Amino acid sequence: MRSRFAALCALLPLLSFYALPALAAQTSETSQPQTQQPEQSQQPASLDQVVVTPTMTARTVDQSLTSVTVIDHQQLRTLQPQDITDVLRGQPGIDITSNGSFGKVTSLYVRGTGSNSTLLLLDGVRLRSVTAGLPSWQYLPASLFDRAEIVRGPRASLYGADALGGVVQLFTPDGSHPGTWLEAGAGNLNTHHFSAGTEGEKDGTRYGLAFDRFDTDGSELRSHSEPRGYDNTSGTLNVTHRFANNAEIGVFGFRAEGNSEFEGFTPDIDDNTDYAVQVAGIHGQLWLTDNWLSKLQISDARDDSTNYSNGVRGDTFNTRSRSASWQNQLLFGDQQLVVGGDFRRDTVDSTQDYDEDQRDNAAGFAQLLLNFGALDVQGSLRHDHNEAFGDKTTGGLALGYKLTPHYRLRASYATAFRAPTFNDLYYPGYGNDQLDPEKSKSTELGLRGQYQVWFWDLALYQTDVDDLIAYAVRNGRGAPYNVNSARIRGAELSAGLKLDEWRLAAALTAQDPRDRDTDKVLQARSQRSLRLDADRQFGDFSLGGTWLLKGHRYNDAANQQRLGGYGLLDLRAAWTFAPHWSTRLSVRNVFDKRYATARDFAGWDYLNAGRTVMLSLRYDTH
Repeated sequence: MRSRFAALCALLPLLSFYALPALAAQTSETSQPQTQQPEQSQQPASLDQVVVTPTMTARTVDQSLTSVTVIDHQQLRTLQPQDITDVLRGQPGIDITSNGSFGKVTSLYVRGTGSNSTLLLLDGVRLRSVTAGLPSWQYLPASLFDRAEIVRGPRASLYGADALGGVVQLFTPDGSHPGTWLEAGAGNLNTHHFSAGTEGEKDGTRYGLAFDRFDTDGSELRSHSEPRGYDNTSGTLNVTHRFANNAEIGVFGFRAEGNSEFEGFTPDIDDNTDYAVQVAGIHGQLWLTDNWLSKLQISDARDDSTNYSNGVRGDTFNTRSRSASWQNQLLFGDQQLVVGGDFRRDTVDSTQDYDEDQRDNAAGFAQLLLNFGALDVQGSLRHDHNEAFGDKTTGGLALGYKLTPHYRLRASYATAFRAPTFNDLYYPGYGNDQLDPEKSKSTELGLRGQYQVWFWDLALYQTDVDDLIAYAVRNGRGAPYNVNSARIRGAELSAGLKLDEWRLAAALTAQDPRDRDTDKVLQARSQRSLRLDADRQFGDFSLGGTWLLKGHRYNDAANQQRLGGYGLLDLRAAWTFAPHWSTRLSVRNVFDKRYATARDFAGWDYLNAGRTVMLSLRYDTH
């Protein structure tokens, strides 16, 4: 398999250097205004999209000098995903494990770093469980989001703790795609789905409102067990008003709640979790001068859960993060300075008696974005003070050089850290309040080819992590300790083409995440991944598919429990049978593959769902 992946890594850059000039010439000819030609011959949209997550400012992907993947509004609708993990799975540098399908515990690994080392932002707000340190990826319906930006590589010098592997930011509908939609669908496993929403702008007020309901009987999580169900009711609200002086103020919110059944220690026992995840906030911005934009955001994020076993209430973990962020962008011609600060208070309300149930974090940061013709320089620095583990300073430096109008070379170096969670520090009988944060140093070298309808991006990286937090036994006590270090090396290749009625995307990842003390592969990480997406419009019909290949992984640090690799094929189709009306069909895991990405402590595999089918009817005025 290594040789095949290496060949694929070499193919796309070579193809771009030799074949793209001809494609670019063809694109240039067809992109000129053609007043006598049909509408489909007009200039296609550029694939060099504007992103805000890498630098906190609006820049194109090419200018951001980082590895970033954008899943836009159209892609989210075309892919027909069930939840956000369907979109993220197999993207460059991303690996996902889960304890089964449909709302079961899910972990996301970016560039081989830990599942606690990727920051999830929802409309700019950090969302995760304060106790476990993990975002609840499994509870986020894809239909409620308008866009996703996936930044790979550390961003601690802007966002602070836990942005060691990368940042995923999800954006809710905000009026940028005016229209209204209703969709209702049903599928096997007694699955039902309904979503609706509207967004637009009127008299300076942009608005977005969406609702989603999903429920299923689910599938078995272990061999010869009962199906484990899941339901989710969620919604978003986003309203912003712009005044005559270009000042803005807005409110936003997201909430998802429901119940997820899981497989406990004893078979045939009804184990389940009531959950709720929520974000709410207010934001504003004002141009203080022609060159000075000031932004303020105040938010509240929650992750709550209560466990039940055969109807008997178990532990409750209600966690909350309240934060305030102030950001200033100052423009000096082609140069830009970003300075700001933020404050966050994390609290825990649980049936477990934590030694501490609150901690504060205060931080200040600065970033310089400089341009000298073909050379771009980006530097950032941040200092965090946390009352639990003290002071941490992180920084980053990135250089980009435009070799030609279509090719940019980039190089970067950055430091980051992962904060110990409340469970790591204070869980009764388990926590260790002497833990230090995990620390990392990362380097990256990248080359991007960017054309109007085609791009490719190649990145090579290495991350060294020290003071990894892991369970160990010392002096007769089992607890989390700073026990070892890791070195992660990898390569990513992504490409995309959007031409006429075709939309193609490819993502290839090869990585070697190793414990430097034992020379073992870090547990739960797959070393090889390939994802291919292809969609084609045929007038009122569209057909598409996703092919995902994943290499094997180990469920334990000693590399004794091997979970085999797998390949999945998903197919989708849509038919617009009347203006604004369409019917859509998706078939996931077409060949009914039996596979697992995690194993229980008792030694049995968490099975993912086999073939699933969903048929839906959609009304959409977008």
